[in-house]
Amino acid sequence: MAQETDISYVISDLNSRVRILESRYNLLGERLLVINKNMIDEYKKVLNEIKSMDTELKEIKGDVFNLKETIKKILDEISTLAKKENIKVLEKYINLWNPMQFVREEDIERVVDKKIGKFATKEDIENLIKNLTTKEEVLRLIRGERFG
Repeated sequence: MAQETDISYVISDLNSRVRILESRYNLLGERLLVINKNMIDEYKKVLNEIKSMDTELKEIKGDVFNLKETIKKILDEISTLAKKENIKVLEKYINLWNPMQFVREEDIERVVDKKIGKFATKEDIENLIKNLTTKEEVLRLIRGERFG
């Protein structure tokens, strides 16, 4: 009987150890499932981030290409602009001509009226204007050199 109790004790001990191992095995299986699910979720997140980065990279490449094209166009335009030396030459000509001293049409009319008024009457002027044929005659009239 002592042997039977020893055997039943050993069997019962083995049975409890097997149950403990089975429960640990089940726990490990559940943990493994959770870990696998988490890994799959993380993989999907990483995959989405990679796709997003790829899209952003394509956009950046497109933007860089557009910037390069714009810079090329700007450089082409800059090459057509006048250089500093050319501007200096134009400045010298403008200063030489001094466009601020040009005469307006109203100023010429006023000067002509003054000149003509000193030398002739209205009838003389009308007759004279009818007889003017050349530019030189008009200039002499303005200068007061020749009249009627």
